[in-house]
Amino acid sequence: MGVVLRTAWWGVLSSAAAPVLLIGGWTLAAALQPAGFDSVTESISALAARGAQDRWVMTTALAGLGVCHGVTAASLRPAAAAGRVLLGLGGAATVLVALLPLPADQGGSRAHTVAAALALTSLAAWPALAWRRRPPVVWVLRPVVGAGAAVLLLGSLGWLFAELLADGERIGLAERVAAGSQALWPLAVVAATRRDRSLRVPS
Repeated sequence: MGVVLRTAWWGVLSSAAAPVLLIGGWTLAAALQPAGFDSVTESISALAARGAQDRWVMTTALAGLGVCHGVTAASLRPAAAAGRVLLGLGGAATVLVALLPLPADQGGSRAHTVAAALALTSLAAWPALAWRRRPPVVWVLRPVVGAGAAVLLLGSLGWLFAELLADGERIGLAERVAAGSQALWPLAVVAATRRDRSLRVPS
């Protein structure tokens, strides 16, 4: 039987901070916008675009979110290395999203789009690569759970892409569902691995 280290305690802090930063960031940033801003139709990136009111709020939240994902990936020792790398990649790409804002004229940005697509795809797919077969295995890292989580996360991302392609009226809502789910799943994994007593605590 193999020996697997528990998730580091600081992973609890980073995984809990991620959804707080994201959801708190988009809520506060939206409240600071001029009257008429609609979170159902407007994207998260619009809150950090050049020219947005108090754009530093969402920019800081996105950068902090990316750092949190990277820290969580480093802490998740019970997860397979491939999944941890993909989670860390998603975090790094999220930081790039913050550093590459949309232009003030509401136009597009290829660099921003590429960074956002990489971040969202990586953060949706990482559970599919994080599972382990050899014991001890925490339930949340079993193959069927990891695959199921990835299907749900990728499904919400598919809704977002469909809205974007159709220039739909719920782009903002779809993005918030997808990004919010991606921020919450690492917290669930960390919580489950921290509670499992079959994993060894590092000396």
